[in-house]
Amino acid sequence: VENIPGVLWLRGPLDVQALRAAVGDLTARHEILRTSYPDSPDGPHQLIAPVDDSTPELVVDTVPEDQVSARVMEAALAGFDVTAAPPIRLVLLRVSDRADEHVLALVSHHICADGVSMGVLARDTMTAYAARCTGEPPAWSPLGLQYADFALWQRDVLGDDTDPESIAGRQRTYWSERLAGLPDVLDLPSDRPRPAVQSHRGRRHDFTLDADLHEAMRRRAAELGATPFMVAHAALAILLARLSGTRDIVVGTPIAGRGDRRLDDVVGMFVGTLVLRTEIAPGADGRSVVAAVRDGDLAAFGHADLPFERLVEILNPPRSQA
Repeated sequence: VENIPGVLWLRGPLDVQALRAAVGDLTARHEILRTSYPDSPDGPHQLIAPVDDSTPELVVDTVPEDQVSARVMEAALAGFDVTAAPPIRLVLLRVSDRADEHVLALVSHHICADGVSMGVLARDTMTAYAARCTGEPPAWSPLGLQYADFALWQRDVLGDDTDPESIAGRQRTYWSERLAGLPDVLDLPSDRPRPAVQSHRGRRHDFTLDADLHEAMRRRAAELGATPFMVAHAALAILLARLSGTRDIVVGTPIAGRGDRRLDDVVGMFVGTLVLRTEIAPGADGRSVVAAVRDGDLAAFGHADLPFERLVEILNPPRSQA
C-alpha cells in the first residue's frame, strides 16, 4: 500500500462541524485532493471533480486510548481505488477516557502527495479550522499553481527526451554518459549470503548525531565550500569504498523536487530519486573526496528534472530479485 499517513493529536474542546468545514476548505484549495485517475483506451488520466462534489467524508468514532494506534494503523493501511475516487481519507478519533482529546488521521496515496505535502495539509487544515471556529472562511491567498499546472509545465518545458536539443534530451544525454558502466551491485561484507529473492526482513538502527558533531560537520562543510549533506555523502562513500574494496560508489537519494518557491505550498507528488556516483581514488584524503562529491552532487542536482522512472527505462539496467 503506497499510503502516507499524517496524525494530529488535538487537545482541548473540538468543534467537529468547524473541522468538517475546514476539510471542505482544504479540498477546495488543493485540486489534487479532488482528483481521481480513471483508465481509458489511451491510458489513465487525471479527472478533477468540482469543489461542491468532492469534500471527503470525515469519519468520527470514539475509541479507548489503548486502541488509538491500532485504528490509526487501520486507516493508514486501507487501500484506495484511485480510478474511482480521490485517494484521501480523514478519520477523527475521540479518546473515550479523555473528554477533550482527539486524534485526526489524514491519509493520502503517494500518487497525489509526498512527505512535504503532509506538512502542508496539516498546516492548512489547522488554519482553516481556526477560521471556521470564528464562523469565517480561511483568509489565505489563493495558490498560484496547482499540481496539474506543474505536470503540464514539466511536459511543455522539458520537452521530449528523444529530442537531443530539448532540456529533457540534454539531461538524458548527461545521465546516459554519467551512469555508463554502472556497477550492478555493491558487494559488502555480511554475516550471511545474499538470498536469491530478497525477503525485506531486517532491522532498523536508530542513532543520533550530537550537537557538537553536527556543528563540526557544518564548519567543515563551510571551509570546503560544500554543504553538510555533501560532507555526510563523502563520509558514506569513503566507508562503502573501504568495506567493499571498490572505488566506484553509487548511492541514491530522495529529492524534494520543488525547485520553485511557488511549489512550497502545493500538495502533490514532487519527490524524486537521484543517482549519485563518486570515484574514490586510492589514497584520497577527505578534502579531495568532498570536492569530488560536491562537483558530482551539484551536477546531479542540475539534471534532476528527468523522472527517475524514465531514467530507469532509458538505461534498462540488469534487474535481480536478489
